[in-house]
Amino acid sequence: MTPHGPATLWTPPDSAFRDSAMSRFALAHGFDPRRYDELHGWSVTRREEFWNALWDFTGVLGDKGDVVEQAPPADGGDLELLPSLRHGRMFGTRYFPAGRLNVAENLLRGEPHRLAVLAADETGTHTRLTVGELRGRVAAVQAGLRAAGVGEGDVVAGILPNTVENLTTMIATLSLGAAWAGCSPDFGVAGLVDRIGQVGPSVVVAAQGYAYNGRDFDVRDRAEEVVARLATTPDLVLVGSPRWEDEFTDETSPLTLERFPFDAPGLIMFTSGTTGLPKAIVHSAGGVLLQHLKEHVLHGDVRPGDVHSWFTSTAWMMYAWVVSVLAAEAAVLLIDGHPSPRLPDGTADHGHLWRMADEAGLTHFGTSPRYLTALMDSGYAPREHHDLSALRSVLSAGAPVSPEQYDWLYAEVKQDMVFASICGGTEIHGCFQLGSPLHPVRRGEITCIALGHAVSVLDERGAPVVGEKGELVCTEPFPSMPLTFLGEGGLQRYHHTYFAERPDVWTHGDLAEITTRRSVVVHGRSDTTLKPNGVRIGTAEIYRVVDRRPEVAESLVFGHTARTDEEVVLCLVMADGHELTPGFAAELRADIRTQASPRHVPAHVFSVAEVPYTLNGKKVEGAARTAAGGGAVKNEASLANPGSLDAYRKLFA
Repeated sequence: MTPHGPATLWTPPDSAFRDSAMSRFALAHGFDPRRYDELHGWSVTRREEFWNALWDFTGVLGDKGDVVEQAPPADGGDLELLPSLRHGRMFGTRYFPAGRLNVAENLLRGEPHRLAVLAADETGTHTRLTVGELRGRVAAVQAGLRAAGVGEGDVVAGILPNTVENLTTMIATLSLGAAWAGCSPDFGVAGLVDRIGQVGPSVVVAAQGYAYNGRDFDVRDRAEEVVARLATTPDLVLVGSPRWEDEFTDETSPLTLERFPFDAPGLIMFTSGTTGLPKAIVHSAGGVLLQHLKEHVLHGDVRPGDVHSWFTSTAWMMYAWVVSVLAAEAAVLLIDGHPSPRLPDGTADHGHLWRMADEAGLTHFGTSPRYLTALMDSGYAPREHHDLSALRSVLSAGAPVSPEQYDWLYAEVKQDMVFASICGGTEIHGCFQLGSPLHPVRRGEITCIALGHAVSVLDERGAPVVGEKGELVCTEPFPSMPLTFLGEGGLQRYHHTYFAERPDVWTHGDLAEITTRRSVVVHGRSDTTLKPNGVRIGTAEIYRVVDRRPEVAESLVFGHTARTDEEVVLCLVMADGHELTPGFAAELRADIRTQASPRHVPAHVFSVAEVPYTLNGKKVEGAARTAAGGGAVKNEASLANPGSLDAYRKLFA
């Protein structure tokens, strides 16, 4: 670390302050692009002006109306329980209350010949669609859904892999003013029922099967069982079935694009569900579209003609996030299957995603820290094997990115590019912190706080702090706040989740730090924060030390209560050819003591066969902690590998 902070790995060229979308937006409203703090201050103190300007700058297709209205939420029953919501700024603010738009109209914009979609699987890229061709496919599915009775206010659920059929069904659903609830086909029956059972869909569209890492999986029986177990009786449509071919593939059907209220339900997103029934979060169609356009066009500098990818399941928020680049007149690369599929000799093909990036002329490559770790551990260097001349940005989400991963990206992928670690969540369907074409990239830090978000870090007194760890909060409302949670008392549960601790202040659940440079470091989730001797520390600080060791394949950190204090527990999946010895454990403890602090040193170091993960690839410290403490882990069906918890139940038995 230099006296002025971590090493700078990339610096924006002078042209960025003239040519990037963010600089043009700043200049158009009287701000110097080199003074981001002033632009950000305007975006949160003059919110009506900012969001109005963003609508115009990004060319949203729709009828805007008034920008802001102070009004209570519509759920009167919950308001009787929580009368304070009537007057709170967070719940009382509506954006574009008279606005009307159609998300599909915005996603299908542009000249008919423009490239819109590339689709790939483990065999490589197999489909390319222009805007005109995508419109035709959406029109066909729209006609099929309309014939099935889907209309404004209905819900369509999907059990589909990351294919063109998922994309067209989602867009067609939104085109009708209905809400889309996407699930991944690798969810088990219980996980699917827990999710789809909450939304009361009119139609469930499911794949007949999918392929993953060289294996084929059948979905038909699972989909039929899910529908049979629902309280309602939705219409089940299987992609590729005779009915699908007859009713959902006639591309001569006319596409109709009626405009619906800005804050009409558009996307229903599910939380991981590892601490109970997954929360069904309802997002407004217009709020999510505007949020994504801000993030793509301004922060990501996505331009017409660009190509963006993100390796994601259809259930993760990053799916809808990345396909929103269509509204910026860019193309999206849909990737199904395993990111490093097995080769005939049994080894992993780490060049798979990068070959597709070459073929697509990819400009923005979206990934996760887990994938970066796999590449680092394998010794694969994309720059040595691929022409990445079109690549301008790599982005990562899902967990904190370690400083060593920053180093690797600039050493082994490309030096002349923006790396953006982005952080937000399903709850806001976007980012509180992310990248920027106007900021330097500093090792281990998230570049900046997003425009339009009044983000602070509060200490235990509730006072904003800089350079100290604390609770990440947002103090002003924004358009992509959820409308509600589905189910009984939905608004009350929503309020309890984010506002119970601090009325009218969004408490996000992250332990974070805002630096003196106004960059951000996220230290982990607040609910996994460790408190040995009563001092709060983040799990990310331990991961950064442990995960750089080549002897360790994966690691998991959690707290275990022993008598009256909490002890730090470190579980290791050792790399092939290595085992956990007392000597190695002592080395790790010494590294953690030196590179983090004495408080971070684990009291226990165990060897385990697996780390529990969600189906979206996130570590689940809470489930491991509960299992190790002898408690019942709620909704194990939401884990990709629930059997992994057996080892944790034996740690202190």
